[in-house]
Amino acid sequence: MKNHKTQYMAFMAMFLAIEIALVLTPLGYIQLGIISATTMHIPVIIAGITLGKKAGAQLGFVFGLTSMLNATFRPLPTSFVFTPFITIGGMSGNWTSLLIAFVPRILLGYLAGLVYEQLQKKQVNNNVSIIAGALTGTITNTVLVLGGIYLFFGAQYAQVAGVAYQALLGVLFGVVTTNGIAEAILGAICCLVVCKAVAPATRKFKLADSSI
Repeated sequence: MKNHKTQYMAFMAMFLAIEIALVLTPLGYIQLGIISATTMHIPVIIAGITLGKKAGAQLGFVFGLTSMLNATFRPLPTSFVFTPFITIGGMSGNWTSLLIAFVPRILLGYLAGLVYEQLQKKQVNNNVSIIAGALTGTITNTVLVLGGIYLFFGAQYAQVAGVAYQALLGVLFGVVTTNGIAEAILGAICCLVVCKAVAPATRKFKLADSSI
């Protein structure tokens, strides 16, 4: 049991180190005008699938924390939607910024692990299960983040983006069909490769997590 816990913590430490490395380099958050594309979701999904949904949720919290910190210390014009601690061009975040930063990222890891777990119980092909988990997590994150922006900061975001509020939904849908799809495909491919590589060493962690 002690060895099992030590191995689990070692894998979690590895995924945490990858998250930190990504956020400290341009690879984690890639600035594209007023928005950022991200690769931070990939380790979260891999953790959820290989270590279980609880681990995915925990690493998702780390993703949310880095999102808030990145928005605070390396702000873009729209960073107020992710942090309550800055004001940019008269636009300030509030407590709902924390909901946008954390909740989608926690669900990202949890749902990726949950979908994979349930499909495996139904004896669905392992590759299909990994891809389905990765796509579910990524799409959930994208939809909840953009939905939160529209719900809580729609007027402010439209003003910063230079579009009419009535057109904002179309703009956000455009983000989904460009950045969102690209992130989903990249995440699915990377997760498939990595998850299959580490599966022999992590299978026991998923079995332990399936009862949660």
